[in-house]
Amino acid sequence: MMNNALLKLHNQVEYLAQQAEQFDNAKWFAKNRYIQAQPSLFDRTVFATKSLQLTDYVDEIKVTLTALPEPQKRHAYAFALEKIATQIEAVIKVLKSTSVWAKENKVRYPKKTTPYRNTVKKMIQSSQELYQELSQNHEFERRLLEMVELRKVQLNSATPAQATSLNQEILTLHARLGRCRKAISAAEEKIQLAEKQQTR
Repeated sequence: MMNNALLKLHNQVEYLAQQAEQFDNAKWFAKNRYIQAQPSLFDRTVFATKSLQLTDYVDEIKVTLTALPEPQKRHAYAFALEKIATQIEAVIKVLKSTSVWAKENKVRYPKKTTPYRNTVKKMIQSSQELYQELSQNHEFERRLLEMVELRKVQLNSATPAQATSLNQEILTLHARLGRCRKAISAAEEKIQLAEKQQTR
């Protein structure tokens, strides 16, 4: 899932690069004195690049996309993806500023849906869900271990009848621990697989 989402985002950025190149070649800003007087097309908070060529900004998006943090660095990973989505939307806004481009791409980019934002959302969610699952399983494991230790302490002062019951509870808890550790291993394998697919 993660690999497909990342691949989709790469493809969308490649398509955007083609559109930006066509836009630059058409010299849409050549006769616009206001634009020509600006050092940059976008605010500094959106892009570090300073240029009047859209392709330069798409190149910055490509660099950010190539240097994405690892998914386990959840906050940095989500922040980088959100930044990419914001940058893509900013470039599309400029592209849509020309009636010709907007007319040709009305079907591909309807007003109310942003394919880039949706792709980024899926990538962030899939990463967060995997780590959330792993975190929950580790928490279950910690609680089960505490319960086992508690039963062992109670055994020290238990009557024979109580000892039988406590031993049975310990066996049950160990069985649950086994299932919990299997779930942890499965979650770790899913994360490793997702990370391998992402770096391909």
